Amino acid sequence: MSEQTTVDFRALGLAEPLLKAIDESGYTTPTPIQAQAIPLALQRMDLMAGAQTGTGKTAAFSLPILHTLLPLSSTSTSPAKHPIRALVLAPTRELAIQVYDNIKTYAKHTALRSLVVYGGVDIKTQTPHLKAGVEILVATPGRLLDHVEQKTLSLSQVQFLVLDEADRMLDMGFMPDLKRILALLPKQRQNLMFSATFSDEIKKLADAFLNNPTLIEVARSNATNDNVEQKAYLVNSDQKQRFLVQLLKQYANQQVIVFTKTKLSASKLARALERDQIPCSAIHGDKSQKERIEALDAFKAGSIHALVATDVAARGLDISDLPLVINYEISTAPEDYVHRIGRTGRAGAKGIAISLIDEDETKYFDDIEKLIKKQIPKEKATINTSSSRPRPSKAASAEDGWFQQPYQPSAAAAAPKQVPAKPSSAKRKVVAALLGGFGFKATPQTRNQAKRSAGKPRQKAQGNELAQAEVVETINTL
Repeated sequence: MSEQTTVDFRALGLAEPLLKAIDESGYTTPTPIQAQAIPLALQRMDLMAGAQTGTGKTAAFSLPILHTLLPLSSTSTSPAKHPIRALVLAPTRELAIQVYDNIKTYAKHTALRSLVVYGGVDIKTQTPHLKAGVEILVATPGRLLDHVEQKTLSLSQVQFLVLDEADRMLDMGFMPDLKRILALLPKQRQNLMFSATFSDEIKKLADAFLNNPTLIEVARSNATNDNVEQKAYLVNSDQKQRFLVQLLKQYANQQVIVFTKTKLSASKLARALERDQIPCSAIHGDKSQKERIEALDAFKAGSIHALVATDVAARGLDISDLPLVINYEISTAPEDYVHRIGRTGRAGAKGIAISLIDEDETKYFDDIEKLIKKQIPKEKATINTSSSRPRPSKAASAEDGWFQQPYQPSAAAAAPKQVPAKPSSAKRKVVAALLGGFGFKATPQTRNQAKRSAGKPRQKAQGNELAQAEVVETINTL
């Protein structure tokens, strides 16, 4: 579809309480995806919408949903007056929280209730809010099914279903959960699917639950934002960390997200950066929700310089004016590159995306360039030795001459040790024979005596006592 030209949000026909919240948020002109998706969604059409990350997809689906549900809003405290009418599914906790925060902001002048539920926290803390009733529920698939099994919510009155970042849900293996959730929803509903990238798997998913969807693409599928300057450096794997430290010191006045492929490498790299006096924190799937929120809050507040993250965070982080993203490890999935660098250059701002490519990652980066249909300039990394951690110099260690002296053994160490001679006539300690204490050399006489004792039939209690007495008598005669 061609882009529609709008003067402001009022031209889209939204209700006054929503327009008031939009004005208070500082927005005046809708983004291209909002300008195209909102009028179609208000007509209750199914949409399959693709747009670059950071172009306002959340408002594109939440505003028409709020507008449609506004006549059904109620100030009653009865849970029956607040059934779940809209369900928004997101792949990660961070993205779910981000979507919920936006919906809450847009609905603040209405009586519509919203809630977010996700894993990583005690499910019992979410149950009371669900039982109180909410019209709009934002959830991760796994936690939603947890609540379904515990019968703490009902999906029988859902009128809207939104899949946000649907491609990421498939990447994370949510397809079985999605099928279970779709089976629990009413057949008659409006479906909205939003994503930054499209693939054959996404199109198959769309065919499974969308009804004659309208396709919206405000930019070429899998394209990167023109506001982001993309660079790449060729660097040996064993020098990556030193070069990263060099870059972070070069951009010391700018915050940066550093992406790794695994949770282990994210934690390891964060610890290494802290040793280099770079304030940072790691965020990945093994972190508790409390730890992740604390790290994000510290990053947004500017108290830490670098946030080391896995691709789980690539889809859910919404940080305004983030100037720099560094791909420390190149993802094997080319689509992840689009989402990683989509954390910068948001809402028309400028950004920089830097990729560090070692000899084993060249093929992955080639796949990325094929996907985005763009050649990214590459140059060989120049390692500045001063960028690594300072080590004690020889001049500094020479200030104390004692450390430079050759080894001299002390008088106590040089003196030969006096080992007391073992007396030859030392009396041996007598140990009971039953404990293996025969400390003598067997003679023909003792051998015969032992054979005679072994040949006697074993008796019960009295026989055992006699046998023990014979052994003690034998020891005493030695």
